[in-house]
Parts: sequence; C-alpha cells; structure tokens
Amino acid sequence: MKSRTIKVDYLARVEGEGGILVKVKDDQVTEVKLNIFEPPRFFEAWLRGRLYKEVPDLTARICGICPVAYQMSSCHAIESAFGQKPDGMIRELRRLLYCGEWIESHSLHIHLLHAPDFLGYQDALAMAKDFPKEVERGLRIKKLGNDIMTTVGGREIHPINVRVGGFYKSPSKKDIRAYIEPLKKARDEAVETLRLMATLKFPNFEQDYVFVSLRHPTEYPLCEGNVVSSNGLNIPVSDYEKHFQEEHIPHANALHSKMLGTGAYLVGPLARYALNYDRLTPLAQSEAKKAGLEKVVKNPFKGIVVRAVELLWAIEEALRICESYEVPEKPFIEMTPKASMGSGMSEAPRGILYHRYRLDENGYVLDAKITPPTSQNQKQMEDDLRAYVEQNLDQPHDKLTWQCEQAIRNYDPCISCATHAIRLDILRD
Repeated sequence: MKSRTIKVDYLARVEGEGGILVKVKDDQVTEVKLNIFEPPRFFEAWLRGRLYKEVPDLTARICGICPVAYQMSSCHAIESAFGQKPDGMIRELRRLLYCGEWIESHSLHIHLLHAPDFLGYQDALAMAKDFPKEVERGLRIKKLGNDIMTTVGGREIHPINVRVGGFYKSPSKKDIRAYIEPLKKARDEAVETLRLMATLKFPNFEQDYVFVSLRHPTEYPLCEGNVVSSNGLNIPVSDYEKHFQEEHIPHANALHSKMLGTGAYLVGPLARYALNYDRLTPLAQSEAKKAGLEKVVKNPFKGIVVRAVELLWAIEEALRICESYEVPEKPFIEMTPKASMGSGMSEAPRGILYHRYRLDENGYVLDAKITPPTSQNQKQMEDDLRAYVEQNLDQPHDKLTWQCEQAIRNYDPCISCATHAIRLDILRD
C-alpha cells in the first residue's frame, strides 16, 4: 500500500491566505482540500442598517485589486431596486473605470504573478533579471490602468468618485483625451504580451467545464447582461439565486458555490471567452487565432493567454470610450429610495460578482448577499487539482507540488474576497 501527500501550507503569488492538501493512496486521490484559512470578514452583516449611498464605498473595501467590481455590482443592484438606471456618458464612464481595473489586474496577473510559473522563476523579481523588458512592459500597462482609475474614480485603490446613480464629479474632456496616445501604445504592447504568452509551454490537460458568465446583446460582458452557461442556462440576474447556491464546508472560511443540478462550474476569463467570443473586437479575435486559441479553451493553464486576449480587448474598449468622450451634463441621476429588493452583477477580472440588497422605504439596507467569483470557482479548483494529480502521479513530488500551485494560480484567486462571507449557525436550546 503506497500513500502520498502533497501539501502547500501557504499559496504564494495569490491575493489572501490559503493552502493546498492532496492525499493519494494506492494511486487514487482520496482527499483534496483548498484550505482557505484567512479570517472571515462579515461584510454582509456589516452592511445592515447602512444607507444605500454608503454601500459602494463600503463594499469597495472588500478588495484592493478589484474594488470597482464591488462598486459596480452594488450600484447596479441598488439602482435595480429603485427602478432607475443611468445611461449615456455616465454608463460609458463606468465602463472606462472598469476597463482601468481589468487592465491593471490582468497585467499584474500575467506579468508578475503567473508568468514566473511558466518560465521557471520563484517570483517576478527573479524573472526580471532575465526578462527585464517584459516585466517593465507589464508594470507600464498596469500603471496605465491605475492612472485611468485615478482620473475617473478619484484614486486607484478603493475609488471615491463612484456613487449610486453615477459619479460625484465628471472628469474633463482634456483629462480623458490625454489617455488616447498611451492607450494606443499599450494596445501594441498588449499584442506583444499576447504573442509572448502564446509561446509558453502548457501541460496537456483539459477539463469539461460548465462555463458561466454574463452575456450582453452587443458587448463583451462587463456590467450588464443575462447570466448564461455552456449547458444552456439563460436567465436574468434577478433569478441567480434560483439556480446557484452556496454551502459551508469544514475546511474553508468561505462558502462554496454550486450550480443546482450540476455542481461545480467555472467563472472568469475562460468562461467569458467561451461564451462571448463573438463579442470580442476584430483585433482581439485575430490575435487570439494567431495565438493558437480555439473559440473554446478547456485547458486551464492556457488561461494566461486568454487573459492576454482580454487585456487587449479592455485596452481597445478604453480607447474607444476616450476617443468619443464628452462631459455629461450631470455626473449622476437622482435616486428616489423605496422599500424594495434589487440584484446586480458585473464581471470582475476573476469572474461574475453577484450582489443583492433588500432596502427599507428610506433606503437603509435590511440585508445583503454578496457572492464573489473566487467562492464560485472554489469547487472547480478542487476538481482541477484532483484530475490533474490523478493524471500526473508519475511526476516527481516537487514538480507535481509546483504544478498544483500553478493550477490554483490559473484562477488568479482572490481569497480575501472569498472570506468576506461565512455562514454562522447559532444553536440554542
């Protein structure tokens, strides 16, 4: 009888604190745990009793990497509850702010967090000794995303210019147009990045995923659309909780999401790409094809290439908005609170982020529900680990351990986001 344990106490190059445990007995994987031990943060309970105007600023604090995703999902949910919806240039400014977040997050993940895995370095600092041009390019693109967030959102981390109904202040036409030339340069650099990522060596591994993402009638998904899946689901965001459920598991301080009747599912770049390939720009489609990508990618290790396609798309979308920007007459629409419930969803860089609020007649939060993308992917991450280890048991222990870490980094997980929610059961006699 042979047994083997793969254990990673602390995952590196991910946001938050987590570890991996895989147990093998007689060449069979008997146990897989993605241990998320970061302390829970109870944001949903903290939101109760808060005025609707405070919610975007409070939920932004859940994450330092994707605060705009939290602000956009909360704004859409509350506006849905009140039956009011900004459009025109306010909507375009929201998309520009969100593009800034995608640009900084994707560039950070591609160049600094994940590329070292494929090139054989412990971290980006070690990688920079041999690939200084590539690391500098990644930092330059990331800074451009951060700068856009500062101009539109007031600052790059936890923006302060977002409010329910729009923005507190509109940026000037001069300030937005100043990004046109840097974005054109970044577009060329994103093509270089994509072409480099396509040359990396990927393990021969595929999973038969159930992909889930937003889908908009005309746009690559960002803030709006129906929830769709590769197994035929097509529902409005308001029906999300009828089809998806969270459960508490003993080994993680975060809830596991599952699709009712299906179980594990995948959100994020691979899902968005597979379900919305026809919504990419012609250049992004062309470069994806040159990179050797099919319209559906089932190898999770190739997620770094798909992210590079999305990085290129986000830069092009930001450029489109900057070239057509005009200062809106008013930076927000007025809200009229009422007793109501509303839901909203947006595509964080890591996948769909769901918010739902119930509010009283004065706009105070009675209860809230927030389901981040990493919670939705947790079950699939463990399935990936199980399948990958089973197929590669003949590999040396150190190499297999490294690739298990890499399999989790494929997801660019945000563990701090996932641990904001945990069910607390109090049993009383």
